Amino acid sequence: MTEKILMKTPLVEMDGDEMTRILWKLIKEELLLPYIDLKTEYYDLGLEYRNETDDQVTTDSANATLKYGVAVKCATITPNAARMTEYNLKEMWKSPNGTIRAILDGTVFRTPIVVKGIEPCVRNWEKPITLARHAYGDVYKNAEIRVSGAGTAELVFTAEDGTVTKELIHKFDGPGIIQGVHNTDKSISSFARACFSYALDTRQDLWFSSKDTISKKYDHRFKDIFQEIYDAEYKEQFEAAGIEYFYTLIDDAVARVMKAKGGFIWACKNYDGDVMSDMVSSAFGSLAMMTSVLVSPSGVYEYEAAHGTVQRHYYKHLKGEETSTNSVATIFAWTGALRKRGELDEIPALCAFADKLEKATLDTIESGRMTKDLALITSLKDVTVLNSQDFIKEIRKTLEAML
Repeated sequence: MTEKILMKTPLVEMDGDEMTRILWKLIKEELLLPYIDLKTEYYDLGLEYRNETDDQVTTDSANATLKYGVAVKCATITPNAARMTEYNLKEMWKSPNGTIRAILDGTVFRTPIVVKGIEPCVRNWEKPITLARHAYGDVYKNAEIRVSGAGTAELVFTAEDGTVTKELIHKFDGPGIIQGVHNTDKSISSFARACFSYALDTRQDLWFSSKDTISKKYDHRFKDIFQEIYDAEYKEQFEAAGIEYFYTLIDDAVARVMKAKGGFIWACKNYDGDVMSDMVSSAFGSLAMMTSVLVSPSGVYEYEAAHGTVQRHYYKHLKGEETSTNSVATIFAWTGALRKRGELDEIPALCAFADKLEKATLDTIESGRMTKDLALITSLKDVTVLNSQDFIKEIRKTLEAML
């Protein structure tokens, strides 16, 4: 075994919940610590500790990311009523991802991990489709009222000079619900610039879609800001790179995506991006085969898997039953963060290691050794289904042979 690769600056490490937390530990023990003198600043974003610290740990981890520039995050629970009881929570804590996104002012780019033997459901998709999701506002920062009976709902804005602007929402004649959402020009502009920059970096066309025909002020503002920034700052660069930017309605975009070959970036508002990234990743094969990186306008990166905490497998694990949980996206979160740290700190060996670990992971699957979710959809014959731990150990064997 050669000497371990040395790091200069720590990664911010955000641990998570349930089955992904167990995989997190395994990945570090089997695939990272034997080869890298791993430097991290550790934050426990598991639900128990978030509850214990009144969720201050989430804010601290985001601020540490601003300081160090690169973070890697495990999947975390966003609690609902059932989780309140299960974890005996003080309150229903907000999505950690939402909190981190707001502090980093970032845009989330999600890309399927393409591997031989796992063909997309959409036959004409030849290249990955990257979803760029705006990471601020809309329903994730909403205000809601449960209306008990008849009454009038108004949208009211009071300017600093005391001027009041009102818009009637609805006259209720019985019970109902109201939701208020907002966004800021600053955040939309950051989103637009992140998308244009990422498109130039990866030399891919950029689509942006919303519903400005119905939402003539809210969605239209997104459309206008994108166009203004593109025309003023990016048009010439796009033309020089031979790539294209265009706006289309979200329903038109969905129809076009199904007929496309892939190989482009599709930018969506927060909720649209949440839903469409799950659709795209699932159609490419598996939610466990999707990378996710949060990029801030100041050049800060936070890498994670694009899936949840795999609750069902965790409960099986607690009963001592065997699980076959796919760890690929979590491995790629680590490789993405290590590669970026290597780029920023000029450590070619760290970048090369990240590339090799990704190749070892895909080679293991392509050789027919995989987790159950992939075995169910692969076109490869005579595959070996491995449990959660053995899959990671097989990747280590492949990696050892490469190193």
